[in-house]
Amino acid sequence: MTGTDSASLALRPAMREDVDAVAEVHLTSRAAAPMPPSIHPAADVRSWLAARIEADHVWVAEVAGLVVGYVRFTDTWLDDLYVLPGRARQGVGCALLEVAKAHLPAGFGLWVFEQNEPARAFYARHGLVETEVTDGRDNEEKCPDVRMEWLPAQRRAHR
Repeated sequence: MTGTDSASLALRPAMREDVDAVAEVHLTSRAAAPMPPSIHPAADVRSWLAARIEADHVWVAEVAGLVVGYVRFTDTWLDDLYVLPGRARQGVGCALLEVAKAHLPAGFGLWVFEQNEPARAFYARHGLVETEVTDGRDNEEKCPDVRMEWLPAQRRAHR
């Protein structure tokens, strides 16, 4: 499949039964991205995501019943947005980002590794702006990162 037919893309809240599929998306996507490798073993990532599915807002994107991406956010932060590498640039990430925007209409922030140029460009194309750059001393990987924010138009106008 060269593109994801929007009619075949389904978005829904993640359920406990989705943990393995969400973890697979997370691990596979992160390994393929221009970002530092995870410092946590796969089993720990699965356990952590199981807890996050219970505590945070987590939505999955499915194509033909298979989870191909997910987004995880709190009331103010977009913490994860991952899409399987074979599904990149097919609208999955855009659809998941729109879920976050719809649920967080007052705006939100996120952190992205400075070296992850594709992610930074993706977020910029969708209206997020870079607001801070750090040397990475406060993240687990100790790699430079960038804070980005999405604010609805009316909040941007009053800033």
